[in-house]
Amino acid sequence: MENKKELRTWLDDFQLNHPLVIAGPCSTETEEQVLKIAHELKNSDVSIFRAGIWKPRTRPGGFEGVGEIGLKWMQKAKAETGLLMATEVATAAHVKLALEHDIDVLWIGARTTVNPFAVQEIADALQGTDKIVLLKNPVNPDLSLWIGGLERLYNANIKKLGVIHRGFSTYEKTKYRNNPEWQIAIDLQNRFPDLPLICDPSHITGKRDMIQEVSQQALDLNYDGLIIETHIDPDNAWSDAAQQVTPETLKQMFINLRVRKVSDDESEYNQKMAKLRMQIDEFDGKLLEILGNRMKVADKIGLLKKEKNVAILQNQRWNEILGKMILEGEEKGLSNEFVMHLFKAIHQESISHQEKVINK
Repeated sequence: MENKKELRTWLDDFQLNHPLVIAGPCSTETEEQVLKIAHELKNSDVSIFRAGIWKPRTRPGGFEGVGEIGLKWMQKAKAETGLLMATEVATAAHVKLALEHDIDVLWIGARTTVNPFAVQEIADALQGTDKIVLLKNPVNPDLSLWIGGLERLYNANIKKLGVIHRGFSTYEKTKYRNNPEWQIAIDLQNRFPDLPLICDPSHITGKRDMIQEVSQQALDLNYDGLIIETHIDPDNAWSDAAQQVTPETLKQMFINLRVRKVSDDESEYNQKMAKLRMQIDEFDGKLLEILGNRMKVADKIGLLKKEKNVAILQNQRWNEILGKMILEGEEKGLSNEFVMHLFKAIHQESISHQEKVINK
């Protein structure tokens, strides 16, 4: 799959003067609920109404969606509001029903993206479709798996493709429901700059009071759109209550969010930016020099451990370092998440160096 200008034709056809917005409830619950939310979102920045028909739950026993009847409610909402309709599909049977009910946008969820067999089944069912098909990132932080899913859809001659960044599962507790790992989405964006990239702040945060902050981060990174869960009574929603906002809150968010320019042609801006980037390049060079010297010390530690037959991993020492660096990072304005990621990578590289020395 190669980047082509044609990848964003379907998005350009909306002729929007703002980012694409997809919004609606996590799940269809009743006909009244679907219609009321759709009418609340009509005549706003929302172009596409989203609602889950089939809900893949982490554990059995939870609400798993109303099924096919919800598609009929969405058809009625489309007829009454003119909004395009979007839902998640996880099997070929879901695809068949969604197409029969003229759903305009189909997305593949994170739990499905992780399974190449499932993605291929869906791609085969959608072969040559003119519907918009969006692929969420897999639950695990694996760019190759995400791109692989895209390639399966692209090879099925699906012309209207896009991706949704909804964050990644992590064993560690963070302030996010799903850690954004922005760099993975940025790497995908660099590979396919014309492929529409949509952020899902609802699933990244898991908390409605963080949605605007993460939405702004996405727009600052030049994302093409947002998909936000919206409910008339979020606290009593049948699924994902904590991460849904009211239509009123969503509309106010559109007013508060700022869309950034990709660049600026003014010479003063370019001169200042060139100087600042030169400083960044100098610091990056110094960082690599310091890290190289640090690993030389790690090699010496490896030699000493080899001489005394001491194990490489010293958990107490590692925990002391990590705790100290987190505190010092806070004093320097660095987030705990960044410091942890940085020093875990440094620690792993140190272990690799020592292993080479000991096993020589």
